[in-house]
Amino acid sequence: MRVLLTNDDGVNSEGLLALHTALSPRHQATIIAPDRNWSITGHNRTMDRPIRVNQVTLADGTLAYSSDGSPADCVALAALGFLPEVPELVVSGVNSGFNLADDITYSGTVAAAMEAVISGIPGIAVSTDTQPLWRTDVAAAAVARLVQQVEERGLDNSILLNVNVPSLPHDDIAGVRITRLGKRVYQDRLIERIDPRGRKYYWMGGLEVTNHPEEGSDVAAIEAGFVSITPIHLDLTNHRLLETLRSWDLRF
Repeated sequence: MRVLLTNDDGVNSEGLLALHTALSPRHQATIIAPDRNWSITGHNRTMDRPIRVNQVTLADGTLAYSSDGSPADCVALAALGFLPEVPELVVSGVNSGFNLADDITYSGTVAAAMEAVISGIPGIAVSTDTQPLWRTDVAAAAVARLVQQVEERGLDNSILLNVNVPSLPHDDIAGVRITRLGKRVYQDRLIERIDPRGRKYYWMGGLEVTNHPEEGSDVAAIEAGFVSITPIHLDLTNHRLLETLRSWDLRF
């Protein structure tokens, strides 16, 4: 398959190189990735300035393209004709840190896979924790198996698969679970400071995220040592509420 590899950690990320190592023996894997870190940027597209692309050489000698745009920009470049042929699949990652539950709304990694779907290309986003070790090879091996299944069985181009892999040795992973998005609670707070000129500035942060490991969720799968695969589509409509809203008195 023609596979585009990208990420939000930047073109020199160990996770991106691990994906290329795992997929390139079987697939035509091309890298277009940001030239800097775009973590927690969400689905960001650059429309107010030109985008620059340079060819770079990665640590193992792999040639890649580096863009000064966002992860979604990198996918759009490939979909709109930067490459000789449009990719058949986009794989984004391996992200340094899980993208579970509501994380997907913030994640540049997942945004790249979303941009693929918008462009009519199925996408995979893959993430793993960095503690106790960032096991990019284990996550990349899980994705290689998944891509093989996509090649054999197909994947609708309206779907992205959000994959999270426990930070465990390969033999310690309990298996694979197909999951739904779970729930995480962010305990952020606003921290106000004063700079040397007496002006206020702010940090936003807080305690670690609290997980709610409900049965069947991606959060529960990860906590139990399983690889989590969550199918996601971009239809955010609350279909159950449609008829209720139609019954409201909304005359104008």
